Amino acid sequence: MRQEIAVAAAVLDRYAGFYQLSEQAVLSVMREDHHLAVQLTGQRAVPFFAESQTEFFAREVDAQISFVIAADGQAASLILHQNGDKPMPRISAAIAKQIADRTAERVKSQSPAPGTEAALRRLIEGVASGQPDYADMAPALAAATREQLPHLQPFLADLGAIESTRFLGVGAQGEDVYSVRHANGASHWRIALDATGIISTAWVSAGP
Repeated sequence: MRQEIAVAAAVLDRYAGFYQLSEQAVLSVMREDHHLAVQLTGQRAVPFFAESQTEFFAREVDAQISFVIAADGQAASLILHQNGDKPMPRISAAIAKQIADRTAERVKSQSPAPGTEAALRRLIEGVASGQPDYADMAPALAAATREQLPHLQPFLADLGAIESTRFLGVGAQGEDVYSVRHANGASHWRIALDATGIISTAWVSAGP
């Protein structure tokens, strides 16, 4: 069981700010009394408690964050430890607002981003074969896919060949949501591409 320690408010204040997960999502970090509140685009804020001067954990979800400190004592970036390690650079409030506005427009449009359906088919076929194209993924996604491939490959291989894909809408983080019908079942996907067409985000669950 993780143990909370006391961290000075001045230290917590230096961590408060915005950290970029993707071109659609930002992690907002705020100080609340003697702990941090962390909120990802499209989700509610979750309290995080210190277990060291730079490492924090959540009680409500299985997640931790580690801050990378610059020479001036400010946090230059953080790493979210949840379903793999996701490094996030610190960004200004102005850039965070640009991302939030862009994502809000995507959610409002409820239209698929160009290229996501084709990228999703490539991803599914690559993982099912056990040979995904890691060059087609952002580094953090590629690392997570390598780690999870022993579980993902048999899951998708058992579902069989893709028969059809159906766009369901745009999620709260600006990702496109698809239902995929396979020969032996269905899978549910969330996928987003960066400005270069690389897959920046991909999540899969069973069912339509």
